[in-house]
Amino acid sequence: MRKIKAVIFDLDGTIGDTVPLCIQAFRQSIEPLIDQQVSDAEIMATFGPSEEGTIMALAPNHYDKGVADYLAYYEEHHDICPSPFDGMLEVLNLLQEKQIRIAMVTGKGKYSTEISLDKFGLTDYFEIIETGIPTGPSKPEGMEKVVDYFKEIPKEEMIYVGDAPSDITASRQVGIAVVGAGWAEATEVGKLEALRADKVFKTIEEFKTWLVTKI
Repeated sequence: MRKIKAVIFDLDGTIGDTVPLCIQAFRQSIEPLIDQQVSDAEIMATFGPSEEGTIMALAPNHYDKGVADYLAYYEEHHDICPSPFDGMLEVLNLLQEKQIRIAMVTGKGKYSTEISLDKFGLTDYFEIIETGIPTGPSKPEGMEKVVDYFKEIPKEEMIYVGDAPSDITASRQVGIAVVGAGWAEATEVGKLEALRADKVFKTIEEFKTWLVTKI
């Protein structure tokens, strides 16, 4: 792997442990509207599109209210996840100090992304942010937009950092090296390894130590 000049981050499960908050916000916003319970598995089965896509899948007759209630709950209860993962701020500061370009490509919707980055105090770290869309997974397209934005940097000098198997397949599709973020409790590290991510790290400290040798 060549020296790294740009790092593209996922958000949920990579920058912060926001997935439990997402699931709770979906449950609180959807169940009263459809008058039935939804399981974690039912909610997570809709992941890929943005939150708006989840609302459309689980409460299509209550879309506008579902989205509004979701975002209101997500913001009001963000203290469930009050800060990024321990060590992530140090990683971002290291990249800034070394003048490495930093971007984000997330499946989250625009508004929830803005809420989380604002709560984490991280908004200004990311030069370009590509968010998800309601109609389906869009990370490859988001990555391509970042590649175009960083047009003077070859793909071989970029990495994507994400916690989901789909992050690996999206990165492969675009032709970017991918680092498996295995530090969230719920991350299935074995799946990241099975898909042969270029590197898989179980702690942010391990990731940072490796990053120092590559920038």
